[in-house]
Amino acid sequence: MTIAAPHTLASTSTAEEYAERMMSAALGWIDVMSAYLGDRLGWYRSLAEHGPSSPDQLAERTGTQHRYTREWLEQQAVSGVLLLDESEDGTRRYTLPDAAAEVLLDGDSLNYLGPLPRVFAAVSRTMPELLEAYRHGGGVSWARLGADAREAQAELNRPLLAELPTAFAGIGDVQSVLTRPGARVADVGMGGGWSSIALAQAYPGLEVDGFDIDEPSIELARANAAAAGVADRVRFHNADGDGLAAHGPFDAAFAFECIHDMARPVDVLAAMRQAVPHGPVVIMDEAVGERLVAPGDEVERLMYGYSIFCCLPDGLSHRPSVGTGTVMRPDTLRDYAQAAGFADLDILPVEDFGMFRFYSLTR
Repeated sequence: MTIAAPHTLASTSTAEEYAERMMSAALGWIDVMSAYLGDRLGWYRSLAEHGPSSPDQLAERTGTQHRYTREWLEQQAVSGVLLLDESEDGTRRYTLPDAAAEVLLDGDSLNYLGPLPRVFAAVSRTMPELLEAYRHGGGVSWARLGADAREAQAELNRPLLAELPTAFAGIGDVQSVLTRPGARVADVGMGGGWSSIALAQAYPGLEVDGFDIDEPSIELARANAAAAGVADRVRFHNADGDGLAAHGPFDAAFAFECIHDMARPVDVLAAMRQAVPHGPVVIMDEAVGERLVAPGDEVERLMYGYSIFCCLPDGLSHRPSVGTGTVMRPDTLRDYAQAAGFADLDILPVEDFGMFRFYSLTR
C-alpha cells in the first residue's frame, strides 16, 4: 500500500475551495464509518463468500435487520464500493468487487485496510474524554480504546510485519543474530505479537521474548503464537512487572512502531541497551520527515491524525511522560537514544516498507 502524492490547500485558497475540502472530508468519514458497519456486521465477508446478493439474502445470512441492510447496500452502491445489478423484475443484487474485497478482507495482503475503521470508531467513543484532556491535561489511555483499537492495530500491521525477514536479509549484523541457532531476541512493545511470530517462523533456531504493558494484548499475542505453532519458542511478558532485566541478556532487541507511544522512552531504550550487551538494537517507527513542513504530505497528515486522537493522549495518560506523539522525527529519537547511553543512530537501508523507517542504535 502506498500513500498518494499530497493534495493540500495553499494559504491563498478561497472559501469555496475550503468548503469543498470539508465536504470531501465528510464524505470520507461516511465511507470509513459505513465500512465499519460492513466489517463488524459481517456484510462484506458474506458478499465475498456468496457473491451477488439481494438485501433479503444478505440480511438473512448475517442475522441483521432487512431495512438497515438495504439502506447500507444502497449507500455502498451509491458510493461506488459495491456494484449494483437490477433485474427486469426489479430485484436488486449487490456485488463486492475483487479489488475492494482484497482491501477489506484479505488479512495477508499488503493492501489490507479492513480493520482501519475500527480504530476511528474506537477513538470516536472517547471524544468526551479527549476534550477534557485537551482542556485540563492528562490523557486517554490505550486501554480506554478497547478491543476494536487493540485488534485493529495488530491486524493492520500483520501483513507488513510478516515481511520483516525480507527487510533484515540485507542487514548483516541483524541477519547474523537471527540465523544463529539458539539466539535470543527481545521484541519490545509487541502488541498482538505478529512481529515476534514472523521472526520465529522465519528462523527456526530463534527464541523470542515479547514485552508489552497491555495485558489484553499479551493474551492476544499468546493466542496468536499458539495458533501459529511457535508458542514453544515465543514467550510474552508484562513489561511493567516482568521486564527485560528479568529475562536477559539478549543477542538483539527490537521495538516495532511503539517507541513514540511510550511515556518514558529513554528508560525503555536504556533497558534495551543493558539487556543487549553486544548485539544490535533496532527501532522501527514512522517514516515522517526530518522536520516540520507545512503544508505537509499525506503521510504527515495521517500521522498527526493518529497523534492528536490516539498516540499523544495515550502517552500523556501516564505520569511522568515526555509526550512524544506519533510524529517522532529522527532527531527526536537520536536525542532519546543518546540520553539512554547510545552514541548515535543509523538509518538502515530498508526501502519500500510501508510508512516505516528502521534505525540501528549505535554504541
